[in-house]
Amino acid sequence: MGKTASFTCTACGAVHSKWSGRCDACGEWNTIVEEAPLSAGPASKSLGTKRGNAIALSDLSTAEAPPPRTMSGMAELDRVLGGGLVPGSATLVGGDPGIGKSTLLLQAAARFAQAGLKTVYVSGEEASAQVRMRAQRLGLGDAPVKLATATALRDIITTLDRDTPQLVMIDSIQTMWADNVDSAPGSVAQVRAAAHELVTFAKRKGCSVVLVGHVTKEGQIAGPRVVEHMVDSVLYFEGERGHQFRILRAVKNRFGPADEIGVFEMTGAGLAEVPNPSALFLSGRGDPSPGSVVFAGIEGTRPVLVEMQALVAPTPHSQPRRAVVGWDGARLAMILAVLEARCAVPFAGLDVYLNVAGGIRISEPAADLAVAAALLSAREDTALPADCVLFGEISLSGALRPVSQTENRLKEAAKLGFSSAIIPAGGKTGGTGGLSLQRMGDLTSFVGEIFGAG
Repeated sequence: MGKTASFTCTACGAVHSKWSGRCDACGEWNTIVEEAPLSAGPASKSLGTKRGNAIALSDLSTAEAPPPRTMSGMAELDRVLGGGLVPGSATLVGGDPGIGKSTLLLQAAARFAQAGLKTVYVSGEEASAQVRMRAQRLGLGDAPVKLATATALRDIITTLDRDTPQLVMIDSIQTMWADNVDSAPGSVAQVRAAAHELVTFAKRKGCSVVLVGHVTKEGQIAGPRVVEHMVDSVLYFEGERGHQFRILRAVKNRFGPADEIGVFEMTGAGLAEVPNPSALFLSGRGDPSPGSVVFAGIEGTRPVLVEMQALVAPTPHSQPRRAVVGWDGARLAMILAVLEARCAVPFAGLDVYLNVAGGIRISEPAADLAVAAALLSAREDTALPADCVLFGEISLSGALRPVSQTENRLKEAAKLGFSSAIIPAGGKTGGTGGLSLQRMGDLTSFVGEIFGAG
């Protein structure tokens, strides 16, 4: 059967079942026109003929003030958030079990509450006594934070709606369950429904919501990927169990730069901020040794210097081993192939181990040259100067390509006492910070000048 036609008066908007010359509602003549349906197809599967209300449209030049922000006083956290907490924002925080997510959020809740925000901390994983014990251990027992332990989403929304706070922290979203969804807590449907309700509540009431999310064995936040699309910011709390350093990294931020990092140190009194992570990452570096080089990297808007360590040893097995910690294993395989194909430096029959000191993970391709230098230094048993930093991207042809923010990298290196740098030719340096620069055009010339011809 065809769709029933709809007739609307252009003067008053009244809807009629058939056309007529005069509108019965407003009395105007020749104002009734036939309305086309919104979409074609079966009425039960499409929008059909029923029309909604028109929404107001604005142009791109509409002047709006930037959103107000509340600073927590934790400089590293505020940096990752893009300059503070935005009202009505939704933030998702993920990390490995036991890495310190609850500790971080409890400290952040206390700081925001002391800054004047009405804060509620809802725990679905721990009892109230456990949260209070942690707060006492961290010295936060007097913080004006309201605490609740609940997992029923309807009860939580009702409580928050009765006396709306300015900041709500949910630990964790996997423990929340909605009674209108027929599945177990932690399932895909439950996580999606709970996240949708909490984000909608945040936008409707103008309060900020921070959700804790579990991660899978691959390190991704568990649950449907649509949860990451619903929230405004996605933060990952990273770190190695054997290191005291913790990295809070923003992988999505609608109110600030993505890939920004904040560095914390896990202590007996909680998480302590690290204002100068470069000095901390290089603090355990001793005398120059083969296989050790310093890479000047950029994390978000912050220059960070880290030590790249490599070990090359003869293998007793038929298949050489390639082990990587803190870097991309596929990228290491590419660097080894370029060294062998373009520079005639073989690594066949050699085990290769690569480590980024300090527990930080490096993802930018600017570390290629530092990795190649560490591998060559370990293979040739030759130490590079202790006051030298390196950075640059290596192409498959063996050419060295310039990288972004060269000037910031050099200034950070000069501030920490380095006096020389090896960089790709053609990079825009601006101010060098007083460093002696050695420019290289390709990997072959780098191998020849730094490590000799062979």
